[in-house]
Amino acid sequence: LSQSVFLGINRSDYMFDGGAAGAPALKQIEINTIAASFGGLASRTAAVHGRVLKVLGMSEEASRLLPNNPSEGLALGIARAWELYGSRSAVVMFLVEEVQRNIFDQRCVENELWNRNIRVIRKRFRDVFEKGSLDGTRRLYVDGQEVAVVYYREGYVPKNYDQQNWEARLLLERSRAVKCPDIATQLAGTKKVQQELSRPGTLEELLPGRAEAVARIRATFAGLYSLDVGEEGDQIAATALANPDRFVLKPQREGGGNNLYGEELRQVLKKIKDSPERTSYILMDKIQPQPATNYLLRAHTPLKASECISELGIFGVYVRQGKELVMNEAAGHLLRTKAVEHADGGVVTGVAVLDTPYLV
Repeated sequence: LSQSVFLGINRSDYMFDGGAAGAPALKQIEINTIAASFGGLASRTAAVHGRVLKVLGMSEEASRLLPNNPSEGLALGIARAWELYGSRSAVVMFLVEEVQRNIFDQRCVENELWNRNIRVIRKRFRDVFEKGSLDGTRRLYVDGQEVAVVYYREGYVPKNYDQQNWEARLLLERSRAVKCPDIATQLAGTKKVQQELSRPGTLEELLPGRAEAVARIRATFAGLYSLDVGEEGDQIAATALANPDRFVLKPQREGGGNNLYGEELRQVLKKIKDSPERTSYILMDKIQPQPATNYLLRAHTPLKASECISELGIFGVYVRQGKELVMNEAAGHLLRTKAVEHADGGVVTGVAVLDTPYLV
């Protein structure tokens, strides 16, 4: 590794679990460490809902909507990493997909950087492969421009990588540029690591002498179970096959639409239960959120009252230089709501919509 400055833009997602005894409690679904999206559009959502309430003559209700500007918070983290890199002529590079389905979300963060006089370029893996190079001190140049920060909005699913793109990723990882995320941080966000962190004793090892913090973190964990080959994995696989509605089967994937539930979970687990392939999944207790009636405004879909559930994401930004922590802050929130008949899926897949918390 030649980079000395590290930048993380994460989004930790939660749902209210009402299934267990006692009061409903926030339980962590997952943490996203790469391409954690909707910080930009979430910055606009409260204003949209506030305008709707005011048009309806409900100004007092509009005042209860939480102020929220994740795009500013995310840009502050990128700007701090850019400053620490130490070259005012260097640019921030958004690494983007061939076809942009969520470009305006990215533009919100990009505009915040331009407002700070930080130049932004948008490139694909192909551009890095064809026009990227390192100099003798491992400074990264793409199309003749020095790159201080690489912000990934691509590269989080296997189909993003062919041999050419792997070569481009390796070039980026070997450079001095600040990667958001670097490869280690991306891997730290995998479902398998989430499951391993929930094992008894692991948090205590990572946070020695901080029993209260450990207890607060662990209280947000749902049950997470390993499917590794061996007695432990065999036992939980058998339990899930006998009672598939109690669990979610989660593969090592980012983004919505990958998890398996109910009969589909049972069929897949039955197929792989005696194969090493099962180790690429984990099992999680299925969270039981309390539905609420709401209207979902989606393209090409009739407007009707639906039973809905919501998922709350908390954006976090950290910057460190060597072993010194420079920045570690919450940067706003994201609320997504979907109808209860959809087991899985996100906003980009057309299932969920962006929402706003209403304080009562």
